Amino acid sequence: MALATHRAEAQVSLSTVVDLAQRNSTSVRVAAADISKASAVLWQSRDALIPSINFGTGLPVFPEIGFTGQPPSIWTATVQSLVYSFPQKRYIDAANLGLQAAKARLKDAREQVALDASLEYLELDNVNQQLADAQQQETFAAKLVDIEQQRSEAGVDPLSELLQAKLTAAQIKLSRLHLQARATVLEKQLAELTGLPPGSIKVDHSSIPEIPKIHGIDSQLPLHGVQAAKFIALSKATQATGDRESNYLPEMRFFVQYNRNTTILNDVNQFFAKPLPANNFASGVSVQIPLFDMGRYARSRESAADALRSRVEAEQAQKQNDLAVAEASASITELDAQAEVASLKQQIATAQLNTVLAQLETGNGSGSGAGSQPQASPKSEQLARIDERQKFEDARAAEFDLSKARLNLLRALGHMDDWLRELRGK
Repeated sequence: MALATHRAEAQVSLSTVVDLAQRNSTSVRVAAADISKASAVLWQSRDALIPSINFGTGLPVFPEIGFTGQPPSIWTATVQSLVYSFPQKRYIDAANLGLQAAKARLKDAREQVALDASLEYLELDNVNQQLADAQQQETFAAKLVDIEQQRSEAGVDPLSELLQAKLTAAQIKLSRLHLQARATVLEKQLAELTGLPPGSIKVDHSSIPEIPKIHGIDSQLPLHGVQAAKFIALSKATQATGDRESNYLPEMRFFVQYNRNTTILNDVNQFFAKPLPANNFASGVSVQIPLFDMGRYARSRESAADALRSRVEAEQAQKQNDLAVAEASASITELDAQAEVASLKQQIATAQLNTVLAQLETGNGSGSGAGSQPQASPKSEQLARIDERQKFEDARAAEFDLSKARLNLLRALGHMDDWLRELRGK
């Protein structure tokens, strides 16, 4: 039980969370299965050129009467293979492109899982920090309510000031409850991503590397998802070319056949001038020349339509990615400015808190006459502390939004591998 408790409270690094999420992801496993399927399709298209060997046997159940149209045999062995077919070369190329598309989809799935796990981990880290600030705010708010309670009972402040203090405390409590609920949801989501028990993931802030500050499309790399769509389009186009060429290009096959004939339960020798030989061997090359086949023609039209659809989907995927890059680049500029504003507000609130604390300790130096500034009070101290913690929360939230946008831009620009290398080296 002690070991279990220690394990439950252990910190889990971001790189570990990403690795576990990639291993546990159903989308990654489906993409890996697609690679196995695409590899089998490639081998199937290649194996058409490898000779196939078939063996068959059959014994008559009842005696045969009359001429059956073919020599009776106990067993038959056949070897045949495709010798020449230019469309088959197209099918092999199409299958190879399909395998490359499956590999690209696997990389894309792994990157998407890494992005999802990283964003949830970063958000959980941010929420935990904001939750600590909210708990400090609650302590300051409770002191503020006590101070206002005493001032209201002494007749110094009206009842509205006490109610305002209680409202402030209630709002801070509501914010803390919202953060706790969000943290619970994030822990559950991370547990489902990684396969770890719920509540066992404790964020290790030191394991989070700095997110690269990347802008614009100058450093854009091919996105694996877009590459997969392009490979599929090329595969479909190559398949359609092969189907079209099969309408007019000949096909050559080689065959070898051996029959072991028998005269058991039949009177086949009565129909031939000489007895039926037991051993029979034949070989040859067959050439098929397509002259008129509406089925092949219809299949070529179908594959051409699939190729057109895949090409349009690839173009759409590229346009959507370019739009995502443009939107992310624009939002980063705005979020960067918002983070700067939030940081400045937080610095101002800290400076104001230090001023209040200094006035409480030494006074404001303006005296007590007419026109002098009022001395700082314990009430103003708690208000300044609450405001300073709130500005810290706002600054952290703005920084998280900026980090989230940067990670999404890394993904859209095809630089998730850089982020993963940063994680593994952390």
